[in-house]
Amino acid sequence: MQRHEILGGKVQIYRRAEGGSWHCSASVGNKQRRSSTRTDSLSLAKQVAEDWYLGLRGKLHAGVLKTEKTFKDAAFQFTREYEAITEGQRSVRWTEGHAIRLRIHLLPFFGDMGLSEITAGRVQEYRVHRMSSRGVANPHSRSNRPVTDKAPALKTLHNEIVTLRQVLHTAVRHGWVSHVPDISSPYRASSKVEHRPWFSPAEYKQLYKATGAYAKEPFHEHYRWNAEQVHGYVLFMANTGLRPDEASNLEHRDVEIVIDDETGQRILEIEVRGKRGVGFCKSMPNAVRPYERLLGRPKPVQGETRRQRRRRELEGVREAPETPLAELPKPTDKVFPGNHVKLFNGILDKADLKFDRDGKARTAYSLRHTYVCLRLMEGADVYAVARNCRTSVEMIQKHYAAHIKNMISAASVNVRRAKPSARRKPQPVQFEDDDQS
Repeated sequence: MQRHEILGGKVQIYRRAEGGSWHCSASVGNKQRRSSTRTDSLSLAKQVAEDWYLGLRGKLHAGVLKTEKTFKDAAFQFTREYEAITEGQRSVRWTEGHAIRLRIHLLPFFGDMGLSEITAGRVQEYRVHRMSSRGVANPHSRSNRPVTDKAPALKTLHNEIVTLRQVLHTAVRHGWVSHVPDISSPYRASSKVEHRPWFSPAEYKQLYKATGAYAKEPFHEHYRWNAEQVHGYVLFMANTGLRPDEASNLEHRDVEIVIDDETGQRILEIEVRGKRGVGFCKSMPNAVRPYERLLGRPKPVQGETRRQRRRRELEGVREAPETPLAELPKPTDKVFPGNHVKLFNGILDKADLKFDRDGKARTAYSLRHTYVCLRLMEGADVYAVARNCRTSVEMIQKHYAAHIKNMISAASVNVRRAKPSARRKPQPVQFEDDDQS
């Protein structure tokens, strides 16, 4: 390794391989620092190293030289660790969300700060910055959406604080900072209990009638299979309580039609793979018939397209290829192949069911919410519903049971205390005279 010294041995210049770039090192602020000169010329490297050293000395005297790990260092370490350790346990989208929040919002604000400088006050300044910078284009964002004056949602800001807390916990684990400051919102009131968008019994009836009518008479015959799939999807989801991602992962070999031992009804036993790993679900009897229709419905086979026909004619082939026969679903096929979100949203808009009374948009997830609410309205046990939906009793009680009127017993609430009978006035006590006895 070639090595040279300048400024009386205060700065060392070296390179590890012949023809490579020169690097420089020096001790400034009781810490050994290194940098690349990005040149293979020794004379130019000496000038760059001298400017670099004098710049560090100036920052040290001005009190702006960081002698501790910065937030940028902790964020890099967190991203590297989180992606490797949580592989297969967290969704790829959630892992990428941490990196996106760091790149767009957190690093531009906290990046050059030392870890000890990130206090509760600085985090509060960040919240104010996020709420007051709306309407201004973020130079770190790669989104093509137009800039709006809409403030970030509370959930968005909450996720950014979660990422910030994860980075600070990483710094604590590596000993770069002693503790994580209190970064909770100081003015946060008790969270408002809100109703998750769902379909009431009347709205659910209106929905499946609308999907059924469209399946019988679609806009075009080409869309009939898709319309029938959406109709079966609505009935299946509202009678099983599956999450949309669980339904997309579902294969026919995961579903079995059985006769329940306790009720004697035909139901579906489903092996679910999704957010919580592998779980099991027992459906309502009304889910059996829609699933049987899915089993007996072959996926339409597309014939020769116009582009394929033109290519065949250019190649001089006269005979068109035979169209393959439609086949029934196989055990390894998806129960709901493809994506019918656009058609589902179109039916919701046409039936005026896209938004609930609070202005919240209904999605395919609303069918799961509908299942939970309908089960609670029928008097099902909260613990049994939670196990069948692969969630916790706390989530059921917080987001669903608080809105169901059937969960309140009028007999227990409308209790009246019995009125006491009218009291009689006490009679005066008469004592016998001892002299008269």
